[in-house]
Amino acid sequence: MTETDTPFDKTWPMIVYALYLASLIAGVTALIGVVIAYVNASADDERLRTHYRFQIRTFWIGLLYTVLGTLTMAVGIGWMILIWAVVWFLIRCVKGMVALNEGRAHPDPTSWLFG
Repeated sequence: MTETDTPFDKTWPMIVYALYLASLIAGVTALIGVVIAYVNASADDERLRTHYRFQIRTFWIGLLYTVLGTLTMAVGIGWMILIWAVVWFLIRCVKGMVALNEGRAHPDPTSWLFG
């Protein structure tokens, strides 16, 4: 039996990814998502732990990019950083959702880029 053949409950990590994507419209949902990720970070299944680790890092790195973009608006590069942050955030969430949907562990949960 391979890793993807063993069933596991994908509900909570999928909810976190959905909350992250919803945060692009209503930012507070990302806070709810990261709390869920922290609460479930010690899941029994290693595949789930990699997704939660990735989600937690996505929140904090995304917050860093957002703060950096906001602070640099005065010198004109803030918009580019914020656009980069949104694209980066979308790609990370979609890649995570795809891996989760396929029943795989996240391939690089400690990545700073797209994972």
